[in-house]
Amino acid sequence: MLHGRDEARGQHTLEEIRGQTGNTRLSWYRADFAALAHVRVLSERLVREQERIDVLVNNAGIGTTLPGGGARQESEDGYELRFAVNYLAPFLLTRLLLPTLRQSAPARIVNVSSAGQAPINFRDVMLERRYDGVQAYCQSKLALVMFTFDLAEELAGTGVTANCLHPATYMPTKMVLAERREQRQHHRGGSAGHRASDHGA
Repeated sequence: MLHGRDEARGQHTLEEIRGQTGNTRLSWYRADFAALAHVRVLSERLVREQERIDVLVNNAGIGTTLPGGGARQESEDGYELRFAVNYLAPFLLTRLLLPTLRQSAPARIVNVSSAGQAPINFRDVMLERRYDGVQAYCQSKLALVMFTFDLAEELAGTGVTANCLHPATYMPTKMVLAERREQRQHHRGGSAGHRASDHGA
């Protein structure tokens, strides 16, 4: 089962996997994690169409600058976008799928987090007073880690495990490469003195 928000890219990825593995039991599910209503519909489809779920991997996420170019954005539900996509959506999806996961035991929940984490200011979780893309990303990843720890304790003895992981540091994903391009463009747009020193280096 594969999930994403872009229909064309999702179908293309499905065909690539099918072509390389010969697996014909592949399913594509479209949902935009910037809208919690999409998460609910996704969970309903999964419960209805799948008899069991052996592994749930929460890997959807957005980085520090894109989309938005570093500006604060909100989800369809009015939450700060990175907190919504990186934490609230996988939290809700996992909670909605827990009954199926329990019935499928032994089963696993794997939350893809990051070593980049930051404390959460609970007086300004949505970062309405002072927004910073790095803070937004890092606090959303800490929230996911905290959720995983609580979930692992809650599920102890049920046959369902919950783990989180740091996938790699700056591995060349589309998200990382896009942010690097954004940073290079930002540096090139700096002062003449900076550009001269960069050229000399």
